Amino acid sequence: MVSQGSAIRALILGGTADASELAAAIARARIDAVYSYGGRTRAPADQPLPTRIGGFGGVRGLADTIRAEGITHVIDATHPFAAEMSRNAVQACADTGTPLIALERAPWPKTPGDNWIEVTDVDAAVAALPEAPTNVFLAIGRQHIAPFARKNQHAYTLRFVDPPEAPLPFAADVIVSRGPFTLEGELAMMRARNIAWIVARNSGGDGARAKIDAARRLDLPVIMIARPELPERRRVESVTEVMQWLGHSTRLGA
Repeated sequence: MVSQGSAIRALILGGTADASELAAAIARARIDAVYSYGGRTRAPADQPLPTRIGGFGGVRGLADTIRAEGITHVIDATHPFAAEMSRNAVQACADTGTPLIALERAPWPKTPGDNWIEVTDVDAAVAALPEAPTNVFLAIGRQHIAPFARKNQHAYTLRFVDPPEAPLPFAADVIVSRGPFTLEGELAMMRARNIAWIVARNSGGDGARAKIDAARRLDLPVIMIARPELPERRRVESVTEVMQWLGHSTRLGA
């Protein structure tokens, strides 16, 4: 934690609902900060902070940005599966001697009634799907769907924030929609498309949880992909904890 009077210039590595909540708290506290989007979403949500969009160019590019922009603190509030960015942040902060904290939501716990097949990665998820053709809701983001072409006998339903810009590697029904999603909506979607299997990443949080609750309600199997392993770093689960780390209260400026 830094003292209340210390000069802070924070860099938020964002793109999640948690990052947006943090940006609002930092803006209310009048902390000097920059919000960074990775650039994969074509119409990112507006933020109450100066915003940059696009990659940094690896560890070296991020370290150069930290130095050039006078960044004193880095908050990694990226998606739990944005492993490359998180690894780059750990190394760049180590190289520049910059304090780093990760704002990372807790993973979903398996609860009674869940029919999960837990796997370590996307390739294992492909292998876990049945051979007989079936209807699959593939809820893993467009960057990770290509391996499922190996089982293109299935009828896939995909859901993206933006329409796909390039042809998909297999035929699929694409839903373009931005969360958060409701239990009632997910139940209706799964019933309408006769979904029999779901493939999901254990992202945690409330915005995407409804599909897991719907699967439990419908007694559907879920192939659940575990989070990638990341280097050791300080990690918290709430905006309040990040603000305390910065030496500020979430109530400042409200």
